[in-house]
Amino acid sequence: MNEASAMRLIDTHCHLWHGRLKQRVDDVLSRAADAGVVHVICSSGTLAEARAACSLAGAHGNVSFTAGVHPHDAKDADDETVRQVGELAGREGCVAVGEIGLDYHYDFSPREAQRTALAAQLALADELDSPVVIHMREAVDDTLAIIRSSGIEGGRLVFHSFTEGPAVARTVLDLGATISYSGIATFNRADDIRQAVAMTPDDRILVETDSPYLSPEPVRKMKTNEPANVVHVARRLAAVRGASLEAFAEATTANAIAFFRLDRLADIK
Repeated sequence: MNEASAMRLIDTHCHLWHGRLKQRVDDVLSRAADAGVVHVICSSGTLAEARAACSLAGAHGNVSFTAGVHPHDAKDADDETVRQVGELAGREGCVAVGEIGLDYHYDFSPREAQRTALAAQLALADELDSPVVIHMREAVDDTLAIIRSSGIEGGRLVFHSFTEGPAVARTVLDLGATISYSGIATFNRADDIRQAVAMTPDDRILVETDSPYLSPEPVRKMKTNEPANVVHVARRLAAVRGASLEAFAEATTANAIAFFRLDRLADIK
C-alpha cells in the first residue's frame, strides 16, 4: 500500500481560481487525489472569486468553497457587496464566510475600511450561523478586538495560514478557535510557528496549502503550489507533534469535516 492510499487529507484553504491554477483545475485535482487529498476548500477574497469558486464546487464533488471579501479588497466592500456575500454564502457548497480579516502588512485597503468590512462580515456570518475563515497579518490586536466586539462564538473561527508564535496561539485558542497551518510552518526559520503547532489541541488543528502560494519544504522552489502538497505540510506538522503522518492526517481530516460541516455536502471517502 502506498502512502497516499493509506491516508486521507483535506486541503482546507486554496485558491483554485487563481490564474496559475484555473486553466488546469482537473489536473490539479487529479494530482491531489493521487496524493491522498479527498477534498479541497476553495477560498475566496472577492465576489468574482467566490462566484467562480461556487461554479467549481458545482462541477467537482470533492470541492467546496467560501465566500468573503479579503482585507486587500475591503475598500470596495459596501453594504451591497456584503449582501451579495451573504447570498453566495447561502448557496449549496459554501462552507464558510471568508477569507476575511485584517492585513496591515500591505495595507492595500485603508485600515479603517478593513476594520469596517471585517465587522460587517462577522455580523453576516453570525446571522447565517456560518463558520468563518480569518486572515490576520500584523494586525493581531485589532483583529481580536473586532472579533470580541462582534460576539461571534470563537468555536466558529479558523485562523488560516497562522504565522504567529505560541503567545498569540494561546490567545486564539482561548477564544475557542481552530488554527490552520500552511507551508510557512515547514520553513527553516519558522521555529516560533512550530511551537504554536506543538501546543494546538488535537481537535483544533487543520492543514492547508493556500495554493498557489507558499509551497512547503521540500518543494519550496515550486513556483506554483498545489493542493497535493498539503501532504508535505501534514508530514512536518506530524513530526513536530510526535505523531505518525497517517494518524495526523486522519485527525485533521476529521477536524475539517466537523468544523466546515462537510458531511452535509459531500461523501468524503
